[in-house]
Amino acid sequence: MAESAELILDGKSISLPVIEGTENEKAFDIGKLRDQTGYVTLDSGYKNTGATKSAITFLDGEEGILRYRGYPIEQLAERSNFLEVAYLLIYGSLPTQTELDKFAHQITTHTLVHEDVRKIFDGFPSGAHPMGILSSLICSLTAFYPKSLDPNQSPEETNLNIIRLIAKISTIAAWSYKNSVGHPLNYPRNDLDYCSNFLYMMFAFPTEKYEINPVVVSALNKLLILHADHEQNCSTSTVRLVGSANASLYGSVSAGVNALWGPLHGGANQEVMEMLEAIQQDGGNTQKWVDKAKDKNDSFRLMGFGHRVYKNFDPRAKIIKKAADDVLKALGIDDPLLKIAQELEQAALTDQYFVERKLYPNVDFYSGIIYRAIGIPTEMFTVLFAMGRLPGWIAQWKEMRENKEPIGRPRQIYTGELERDYVGIDQR
Repeated sequence: MAESAELILDGKSISLPVIEGTENEKAFDIGKLRDQTGYVTLDSGYKNTGATKSAITFLDGEEGILRYRGYPIEQLAERSNFLEVAYLLIYGSLPTQTELDKFAHQITTHTLVHEDVRKIFDGFPSGAHPMGILSSLICSLTAFYPKSLDPNQSPEETNLNIIRLIAKISTIAAWSYKNSVGHPLNYPRNDLDYCSNFLYMMFAFPTEKYEINPVVVSALNKLLILHADHEQNCSTSTVRLVGSANASLYGSVSAGVNALWGPLHGGANQEVMEMLEAIQQDGGNTQKWVDKAKDKNDSFRLMGFGHRVYKNFDPRAKIIKKAADDVLKALGIDDPLLKIAQELEQAALTDQYFVERKLYPNVDFYSGIIYRAIGIPTEMFTVLFAMGRLPGWIAQWKEMRENKEPIGRPRQIYTGELERDYVGIDQR
């Protein structure tokens, strides 16, 4: 007999089916609750609401577990690369060598964007935030590929849009940076892998030979992999909700970029660097700021420590800490901000106050250190986050469409005025 829960309401018993996931996660199915009782549930922020069933990512914050399609994040970060992980998330299985070669070739040959896109760039002021440019230009792809708007497009057309988006986001992102600093744009190179090509478009100058550092490429691959998906977070839920209206892939992902842009979501690593800058400007005394963080009467808190989901050590932080150490060593970086970061890291790992509260350095703390070390400006951090999260957004959008999920339509508890008659302006 199927397991169920019993809800007693006004003396009447209502049976709620229990849904169990493959990792023994359990939920009450309240899909028919309103029809049966006239009641809805209230869950501000959806912290306890399962909006969908998904086979993409498993996350256990209590145990510090993150898996993509069943594969531990530790194994993928160590042995895979970003495009292989993207293929896994989007298509459900690890590719064969032939499948991966074809996938990578398709992406490589679609990195070039239409020349009219350059005209759009010209319309943005040089001070425009790269995330605003990224969101706008991703949405503009619907104008260049109008077939993407058809909700009944063929699987082949959908797949082509997926390839285009993964390919072109790196070009758009790099060009957003070049536009912000007034540098000439670099066209993508087909002889480079995905991460190397992005670094080339970001940092190469026509008058100089750009040397691609394999340690930096490896670190960037890991960063993108670690950010590739993270279950039903704010931006991912946004992509699914917008997509549930049969919105195009480009329009849905553009909405996800805007959600990620919020400082409570994707802006955490930017806030880490801003915190380090503030400590430096104050004289660089890290112990003073550690004490402030421990003072319950002080509003200051350390950014990049602890996580709202992980109640243990963020599994991604362990991986990216080593990558950060490798990058700093390979580049011979001597940066006062990075010295402050290392002192804060040591305090968080050894001070009982932080250890007891499990306020360990998280992925945002270390990712900001790596980005700064390789020369990526602070306002580009969230753009890199979006590049990494793109395969997850695509996979979630694709899964939602293939499962024919209904349009999202949350309910509310109305707390406004009761019915009242209109009063003319002369009587107010």
